[in-house]
Amino acid sequence: MSEQATLGGGCFWCLEAVFQRFDGVVSVQPGYAGGETPDPTYEEVCSGRTGHAEVVQITYDPEQIGYEQLLEIFWQAHDPTTLNRQGADVGTQYRSVILYHNEEQRRAAEASKATLEADRKFSAPIVTEILPLEHFYPAEGYHRDYYNRNPHAGYCRVVIQPKLQKLRLD
Repeated sequence: MSEQATLGGGCFWCLEAVFQRFDGVVSVQPGYAGGETPDPTYEEVCSGRTGHAEVVQITYDPEQIGYEQLLEIFWQAHDPTTLNRQGADVGTQYRSVILYHNEEQRRAAEASKATLEADRKFSAPIVTEILPLEHFYPAEGYHRDYYNRNPHAGYCRVVIQPKLQKLRLD
């Protein structure tokens, strides 16, 4: 039986491309969560006025990859110390956030963050929010599988490919 995890760490195209490359990940759906506006559009989220973050909802097989492993990948795939930005992407929609589906995920996320802080894995404080998932809104179709469909697009070459190379995924 599959489970889900919802994570935000900058542009959802980046996280989608990262998580798609792991065994046990069944699917990765880009979308919006953590805001107030029901069923927001990309343009509304980009305005910064809806309160949503760009996130990915990962469906995974816990027999092949665990939630804790997904968190480890998440911490490596973005900079959790920058508030409301990842690289040149700036705004609350690009914030670092873990949206838990149940108490077990909440505890795992808090423990994972606490361990990284205690081990001083980052040179600055971690600003990642850990919040309950209230609503997930799938992104428009043209955002799905973006990197795989557009590997030669500028953003993919300049931002996503180096991230995949850093993580040794491409």
